[in-house]
Amino acid sequence: MDPAAREGILTAPILALEGVKVTYHGALVLDVPSFELQEGRTLAIIGPNGAGKSTFLRLLGLLEAPTEGRVLFRGRPVAPRGDLLSLRRRMASVFQEPLLIDGTVKDNVSLGLRLRQTDRAEVSRRLQDWMGTLGIRDLAKRRSRTLSGGEAQRVSLARALVLEPEVLLLDEPFAALDPPTREGLLADLKVILCKTRITTILVTHDRDEALALGDQVAVMIDGRILQMDAPERVFVTPVNEVVARFVGVETILPGHVRGVSDGLADVEVQGWTLQVAATLTPGERVLVCLRPEEVTLFPKGTTAALSSARNQLHGRVVRHLPTGPIYRVTIDCGVLLVAAVTRQSWEELDLADGAEVVASFKATAPHVIHRA
Repeated sequence: MDPAAREGILTAPILALEGVKVTYHGALVLDVPSFELQEGRTLAIIGPNGAGKSTFLRLLGLLEAPTEGRVLFRGRPVAPRGDLLSLRRRMASVFQEPLLIDGTVKDNVSLGLRLRQTDRAEVSRRLQDWMGTLGIRDLAKRRSRTLSGGEAQRVSLARALVLEPEVLLLDEPFAALDPPTREGLLADLKVILCKTRITTILVTHDRDEALALGDQVAVMIDGRILQMDAPERVFVTPVNEVVARFVGVETILPGHVRGVSDGLADVEVQGWTLQVAATLTPGERVLVCLRPEEVTLFPKGTTAALSSARNQLHGRVVRHLPTGPIYRVTIDCGVLLVAAVTRQSWEELDLADGAEVVASFKATAPHVIHRA
């Protein structure tokens, strides 16, 4: 949290949108009735391709004007014909492609400062600081065309951060990188953002990137922000089925509440009665959402001795999908459940497609969404 918020001081958000709509050739591509971002926060905007994320980022970066509504910077409306250049210079952007000039690494990192005619001593100081922070000081004399993808993106980040912007805009900056390079750059950027508290907006379709960097996450679908909250709330308590599916909830079961006793609700789901720790009312129609990591599998006949989970559903493995060290296992219990199982557990339990198993999960594991 930024210092002003910790002290209880109310300040205008650094960026805000009011009644914003963007249309292209008559088609509505962005509809954001209201949006606020406080200074010092890192917001990760996630959503599928075509959701409007990049359009949203261009609006916040003052590179595009809304068809309707207005953008505010530090509480003041941005005039479409105002001094946009001076406002844009208070921001910096990094894109999926580094877009480097054909020069040395030093030439690229210093480019923005030289265009702003920054004092040479100050340019030197900032170059040393940021090239050292991003681990590219030894590359200073290398030509940009000789850099690897990861090196080039580090140069691009240094070129943005050396400007010491008030707002940093990141548009899918890790999408083209291989996993080890991406993970290393993510870790370094996380440290930088925690240390500097630069207000940052990251656009990504990758949930892991959002969790790694964001202290707020916004889910954008079809040009609308469906949920914006702390990462743990967005990923654990999604507001509706669309958000739930996008953030990785693979088991979503429609049911109705049969009864409530001692803080536990009995929810009937296609022949099974599940016990769920939630505040519900008998007769309610609900969706029971269950993340794969909350489901534990046991070979048939061993569950009672090994698990105290209230919900134990008998079924059969219908398929499994290896994803690195984790297997995503689908079980047919009359309803389909998805479980995340380590490769080691899969082998030790001697599981296979067609095996009879018991899928168990605690009453506290499901998240319940109310249906109309």
